[in-house]
Amino acid sequence: MKSFRSVALALVLVCSAAFSAEKPRTTVLVSPDGNLKVTAVSGAAGLTWAVERAGLTVLEPSAIGISVDGRALLKGAARETGRSAVSTSFATPVYKKSSVEDRYNTVTLRYGRDARVEFRAYDDGAAYRILSDNAKATKVDDETVEYRFASDYNAFVPYVNDNRGGERYCFSFESYYDETPLSKMFPDSLAITPLAVCLPGGVKAIAMDAGVVDYPAMMLLKGEGNTLKAEFPPVPGKVTQGGYNRLNLVPDTRLGHIAEVQGAFATPWRAVVVTARDADILNCDMAQRLAEPCRLDDVSWIKPGKVAWDWWNNNNITGVDFVAGMNTDTYKAYIDFASANGLEYIIIDEGWSGGGMRNVGPVRADALFEINPAMDIDALIAYGNSKGVGIILWSSWIDMIAGDPVNGYASTEKMMAHYAAKGIKGFKVDFIDRDDQVALSSMYRIAGIAAKYHLLLDYHGMHPIGIQRTYPNVVNFEGVKGMENSKWEQRGPRGPVHNQPRYDVTIPYLRALAGPMDYTPGSMANALRNNFFGNNDHPMSQGTRVHQMAMYTIFEAPLQMLADSPKRYTREQECTDFIAKVPTVFDETVALDGELGEYIVIARRKGGVWYVAAMTDWTPRDLVVDLSFLGSGSHSADIFADGANAHRDAEDYKHSTQGVSASDKLNIHLAGGGGWAAIIR
Repeated sequence: MKSFRSVALALVLVCSAAFSAEKPRTTVLVSPDGNLKVTAVSGAAGLTWAVERAGLTVLEPSAIGISVDGRALLKGAARETGRSAVSTSFATPVYKKSSVEDRYNTVTLRYGRDARVEFRAYDDGAAYRILSDNAKATKVDDETVEYRFASDYNAFVPYVNDNRGGERYCFSFESYYDETPLSKMFPDSLAITPLAVCLPGGVKAIAMDAGVVDYPAMMLLKGEGNTLKAEFPPVPGKVTQGGYNRLNLVPDTRLGHIAEVQGAFATPWRAVVVTARDADILNCDMAQRLAEPCRLDDVSWIKPGKVAWDWWNNNNITGVDFVAGMNTDTYKAYIDFASANGLEYIIIDEGWSGGGMRNVGPVRADALFEINPAMDIDALIAYGNSKGVGIILWSSWIDMIAGDPVNGYASTEKMMAHYAAKGIKGFKVDFIDRDDQVALSSMYRIAGIAAKYHLLLDYHGMHPIGIQRTYPNVVNFEGVKGMENSKWEQRGPRGPVHNQPRYDVTIPYLRALAGPMDYTPGSMANALRNNFFGNNDHPMSQGTRVHQMAMYTIFEAPLQMLADSPKRYTREQECTDFIAKVPTVFDETVALDGELGEYIVIARRKGGVWYVAAMTDWTPRDLVVDLSFLGSGSHSADIFADGANAHRDAEDYKHSTQGVSASDKLNIHLAGGGGWAAIIR
């Protein structure tokens, strides 16, 4: 008779052999409209996912994996659980629409007791995330994410550049787009997301991550063949004050893992947005759907709005009896301008405190309490209150956290409590320039503290990561090659080195897909390619006057700047009156027409008023604006269009009014680098 131990051993061997010989398991998930299909295959070779849309291969089988404490979690064939159809919605009071519909089909694959992978299929894309149920503190060594394409398609690639202190992952997240075949991507260069790949038939596949919480953001790198693969910034070791003007916290070392977690965790969502019509990208809510829900019980205190801003126009206030600069009189003038034009806020940028553009000297915990003696902050707050204008203050991240992104939040809370009690409305936090786990966790910590004291935040040197839904007091992000770049733009033989108007009609499709962007529009000094030049003290913009005006409807920014000087806006009062009327959040968005990198036509509604705008690159265009989105009855349209000579003088425009109805189709002409904007009541 065989021993019990022998029998048990034999059973283990049999089970092991059966497991090793187990066939791969295939799971298919289809979108609610039936057009998009996700196919997941798990087995001894690992886990892959593939995506099709209406029979077109979007992604070929692409690897999914994760290693935790030196152990691969997704091994063998997975068991399918949790298949369901979801149709719900949630309120979005600080967004391009008042609520978001969240409709998808989902399935979960389980690996033993430790790990799961959740897939979602939407009509306009697909996503997955990995979940670990291990209750122990662990280190995430690395994660495998692939986007494998069927052919050498063209792509819009925003490469990382201008690294801070020479550190690979320390960067401002501001990039123009290289338009290149996948095969021609630089193999050693990181790219940020969203990144678009152009498939046959006009279909776009856009790779992005979403809902990043206590984890690093995803960067993309050229992989084997026509593949994009993810790379994640490792956890920092020692950090040193350095980088641009010593305003950055630059990691001297990186550890051998990408995240440290305390028990069960979920990775961010790995998503691909898929659209057959470029204009549909403009109304895609993938970033909102996949973000962690709002953590605030009350958001009624969050007041979006417009801001009179000092830095871009270099405080060029003239016709006054004081010397303009970082002083009380100058900012009273900004408050006067904001009040006269119905703007909710002003920003006082770098220079009001002991923090800021330092080239020498260590971080001091009291830097933001040391006020420039030429600035009477209390008097400005009182003056702003008397005029109905709030004040937002600039701060570097290094000063906000007293130079310590792990333990510096006692200083953050002390400072925010102090200025909130005075009546300050928020902070623009600058030079973050990192999206590793430590930096992104810091963004959540700061946002939570700011919300406690009813303060708004505008993050610069940072791109949207989903926090804008979780903490809607984070009302904007930079991470965009905005108007500031015009101050130092160089000229080549054919004009400006960079084609800003083409960039302007690319970012609403790609950069804005992730969330709002602090582009800081509103230049009243407008130039064509033949007469544009960079000028720090008296900056100008590429493209026409109405190209700038259209940005207020097209660019998503709950906290939106007026970047030019009060004097210029006063000289151009009818243009100023128009842009001051455009809201910064809306109840409804309708994407009318457009082509990535070429042009855009969009309509947004706030209450009973519609705001409609169009922009083009340097190519002149004749477009048709279909007004069928309007309600019944007659309406009046207040219209700004490129003037008949805008191709010769970028500041030429025509202002008109006309009656319109839902049955009308307006024929509009856009000059090269031009725009069109209307308010319809």
